[in-house]
Amino acid sequence: QVQLVESGGGLVQPGGSLRLACVASGSIFRLNVMGWYRQAPGKERSLVAQITSGGSTSYADSVKGRFTISRDNIKSTVYLQMNSLKPEDTAVYYCNRIAASLWSWGQGTQVTVSS
Repeated sequence: QVQLVESGGGLVQPGGSLRLACVASGSIFRLNVMGWYRQAPGKERSLVAQITSGGSTSYADSVKGRFTISRDNIKSTVYLQMNSLKPEDTAVYYCNRIAASLWSWGQGTQVTVSS
């Protein structure tokens, strides 16, 4: 069973930046398309960015041009660089693979954008 551990969240002012990291246990990480998801209070969890094993990326319109997803297959880690943060980016951020059957969710990392 793959375990996911997210980190890097925090409180940041509007316009600020954060870099999230997600470490996945197990060697099958490199074979999977990985994604960053977020869930704001009272809302459903949604996909914000994804990256293939070869490094091709795609983004939700709401974060395009501000967020950058990357991965290190040697370290089994996926990153999310978040720039120009807005209050509406406030949410708990999670990583998981993009597949019909997801891995168990990690604890997530809280991102709060507020002045």
